[in-house]
Amino acid sequence: VEAIRAARELSLPFFGICLGMQVAIIEFSRHVLGLDDSHSSEFAPECSNPVVSLMDSQREVTDKGGTMRLGAYPCRLQRGSKAAEIYGQPEVSERHRHRYEVSNRYRERFAEHGLRLSGLSPDESLVEMIELPVHPWFVGCQFHPELQSRPLRPHPLFAGFVAAAARRRREEAGTTAAPLAHVNQ
Repeated sequence: VEAIRAARELSLPFFGICLGMQVAIIEFSRHVLGLDDSHSSEFAPECSNPVVSLMDSQREVTDKGGTMRLGAYPCRLQRGSKAAEIYGQPEVSERHRHRYEVSNRYRERFAEHGLRLSGLSPDESLVEMIELPVHPWFVGCQFHPELQSRPLRPHPLFAGFVAAAARRRREEAGTTAAPLAHVNQ
């Protein structure tokens, strides 16, 4: 939580995958929304602000085998978002493996305080991606882009994150050279 807070406050590139995005939601809730007791119901079932909670479709599941949200699902990207810019298309399909999601009870409050819910399921019931528009690179996704990434063909989110980190490094060094110009953004 504190590492994500530092990345957010110091404008350091941040890329949260699955649990990483969920922890970013917890951090934002605690330090921006002022909900000190926010958490995930997975870790703190009795918390008063479960900003990450068990998916409705998982509430009655008792046999945990292969019942989680598993496999490829579509994600609609918000027009004008960093996510839409990265992918270059309005909808993508990404692979999932989880039971917990961003709680819809808090979506309006997130948006009011500057957190963009940049990717949603087609029926808009699930948050798939988040970002901070005022941050150079603060992106989170509920899915697993590493499952589609290859050493010589990185997933667009990894390529964008590495490019953002390289830009940050050049800015800190006071140079404008682009040593990673071959990496797609």
